[in-house]
Amino acid sequence: MMMLALGLSACAGTAALNTFTPDSGYTVATNLPFKSGSSLRLDVYTPAESANAPVVVFFYGGRWTDGIKEDFKFVGEAIASRGYVAVIADYRKYPAVRFPAFVEDAAKAVKWTHDNIAQYGGDPGKLFVMGHSSGAHMAALLALDGKYLEAEGGSRNWLRGMIGLAGPYDFMPITAPDLRDLFGPPERFEQSQPIFFADGRNPPLLLIHGEDDDVVWVKNSRNLAQAVGNAGGAVETIIYPKLGHRLIIANIARPLRGRSDVLDNISEFINRRANEAPRVRGPGVQTTPIDL
Repeated sequence: MMMLALGLSACAGTAALNTFTPDSGYTVATNLPFKSGSSLRLDVYTPAESANAPVVVFFYGGRWTDGIKEDFKFVGEAIASRGYVAVIADYRKYPAVRFPAFVEDAAKAVKWTHDNIAQYGGDPGKLFVMGHSSGAHMAALLALDGKYLEAEGGSRNWLRGMIGLAGPYDFMPITAPDLRDLFGPPERFEQSQPIFFADGRNPPLLLIHGEDDDVVWVKNSRNLAQAVGNAGGAVETIIYPKLGHRLIIANIARPLRGRSDVLDNISEFINRRANEAPRVRGPGVQTTPIDL
């Protein structure tokens, strides 16, 4: 837990990867409002000649306190390079707000995407959520706790899958003072833990983590996978023995893409799950260790 408290804020350092990210092969619609009465905006990355493409709504990390969507151009390009429409949304952060406000913002971004993405070449029936670090925590809650999308007039049936990179899903006890304030009061702590919402009715999950992660311990993904699998839900895990917290997301960027097959595994999951019916039940936990 201490490593979670100390390290998630470093996620935004990956913005330097944007310098080496190409501007060709996709178009970007920027600063689209998705929440009335708010300054929150999102960007849509559409691959060339896209029509009825799978859609990935991505939530960046930053310990629920830091980050802006512009820092993650490299993620938008990576997703678009595989023929998918990428949506990267901002959300409110601590200390301006506390849990669950940022998850509610994430649900509104998904609602906007579901209602509007056809105008940008995406198919709202092939909708995925994806996140890194604290963004993966938010994506997991959307997939596992139905109340967030239900509050927007939807349901988890909107989602064909959730992709989590190095996410904190099981991080009690919460001891860091700022996180206790962010997720408090203490009687609400369990509501912040995706693992407690494993009910077997989730959209398929792909949980990717690095064994060398010293920021969000790999047990978060393993524990959530076990809980979802035990409940009969669809879940797959991929554990990389030699990747740390930031390289999991950085390895999908154009300059580092050859270092591992993280993006290949994300693409395979999306291609396989995009046309499946909602609430597909998987065989349990599938762990795929990969030597790099």
